[in-house]
Formats: sequence, C-alpha cells, structure tokens
Amino acid sequence: MTDRAQLTTATLALASMHCRPGAPRLAADEVTTHLASLPGWHATSTAIVKEFKFANYHETIAFVNALAWVAHREDHHPDLSVHYARCVVTFGTHDAGGSTLNDVICAAKTERLFC
Repeated sequence: MTDRAQLTTATLALASMHCRPGAPRLAADEVTTHLASLPGWHATSTAIVKEFKFANYHETIAFVNALAWVAHREDHHPDLSVHYARCVVTFGTHDAGGSTLNDVICAAKTERLFC
C-alpha cells in the first residue's frame, strides 16, 4: 500500500467536519482510535505528527501552500518542518495541552490534500 492510498470512510467523515474553538483535549485512547483511520500519523505526548514525502521541492511547496489555505479556513494551524522533498506536519492544540478533535480533523483534511 502506498502513502497515497484511497481514503477510508472514517477519514472522509473526519475531513468533512470543521474545527471548533475551545475543543477539549482527547484522552490517549481516543487519539489512538482516531489515528487508526489516519495511516502514518503517530501521537506524541502533545500532538499528532506525520512526514509527507514528495518527488521534488515544487511538489513540497505546493502541498505546504494548499495546507496553509486549509489551516487558515479552519483557523487551526500546524507546525511545519519543510525540506526539499518532504514536509513534517504537526498538529497539537497548545491551549488544551495536547491533541484535540480539531487536530484529528485537520490531519484528515491533510490526508485528503495528499491523496
């Protein structure tokens, strides 16, 4: 299976949702359950993270620009580590002290961009 596999029904359902201000921190088991529908994403103590790989710099920057547009529309912004042919995306909600449903929603929207 490649990174650009078909999106699951669960991923599409999350991607159709919108972020809400003040979302509470998810319990670790809730994060794990959501990550089951988001291949390649992993949890840290305060965020969810995935590295996306591309063929070249142009594709990387196109992805970053598209993700910036999605983040702006959702008013929920990731930390990005941008490199020549890869981008590491980290979603975490500082105010909640960890991952929230908003982070999972934005991860699903990021998956939809990548596929």
